[in-house]
Amino acid sequence: MQRYFLYLTYNGTPYHGWQIQPNGITVQECVEKALTLLLRRDTPIVGAGRTDTGVHARLMVAHFDTEEALRDPQGLVEKMNRVLPRDIAIYKIVPVRPDAHSRFDALSRTYRYYMIDHKDPFLGTYAWRYHGNLDFDKMNEAASCLFRYTDFTSFSKLHTDVKTNNCLIMKAVWAREGDLWVFEIKADRFLRNMVRAIVGTLYEVGRGKLSVEDFCQVIEDKDRGRAGASVPGNALFLVDIEYPKEIFEES
Repeated sequence: MQRYFLYLTYNGTPYHGWQIQPNGITVQECVEKALTLLLRRDTPIVGAGRTDTGVHARLMVAHFDTEEALRDPQGLVEKMNRVLPRDIAIYKIVPVRPDAHSRFDALSRTYRYYMIDHKDPFLGTYAWRYHGNLDFDKMNEAASCLFRYTDFTSFSKLHTDVKTNNCLIMKAVWAREGDLWVFEIKADRFLRNMVRAIVGTLYEVGRGKLSVEDFCQVIEDKDRGRAGASVPGNALFLVDIEYPKEIFEES
C-alpha cells in the first residue's frame, strides 16, 4: 500500500461543506468520484478537517491509499483537474509514510475571515459587509485574549461529537488589506463553527456592545449562548495547514 497527500483548493459556494452527507453535494464527494473514476477502484479520502457549507479553502489536504505506487502523480493531478468541477482544483499529489494522517498529523491550521464596509460587486462575494464604524484596535486587543485560554466551548457548535474543546491558538490578529479588514487565526485545531463564532463575538466588541473584559468573560463562561452570532461562511477561507517534514517520502 502507498499513501498520498492530495493538496487542493476550492470555492465552497455551491457545496454543502467538505464532508460527504446525504442531503447535498460536497467537496469530498466530488474528489472521491474523480479519484475512483481515474484509478478505476473505490478510493475514499480523509480530509484534514471539515469546512462548513459555503466556506472556501485556498489550501485543503486529504490523504488516500493505492495498492501500488502511482507511476505519474502529476499526470493524475492534470487528469483530475480536467474531470473535476471548475470550482475545485488539485495542486499536487505527494507520497507520504503509510501511517501519515492528513487530520491527526497536522501541526496547525490557518483561517482568514474577510470583512468590507461598502458594497462591492466583486470583493463582496467573498467578504462580509458590515455597517457602521468598528474599533479594530479594540477588536485586536480582545483577540489577544485568546492566547490566555485553551477551552473554547463558548465558540463551539453545540452537540458535536468531539472529546475535547481545547485548542492552542498561535495567532489571532486583524489587519487592513486594501479595502478589506482581514482576521487571521492559527491554531493546532479548531472546533466546528469556532472561527465564525469568534469573529461574530469580536464584532460585538468592535461595535461597542462588549468590552474586552466582557470578551474574556464569554470565554470563561464556556457557554455558546453568551458569545456573538456566527458570521456568514462566504467570507471564511482555510488558507494553510502545516505538517512535520518527516511524514513525507521522497517522490
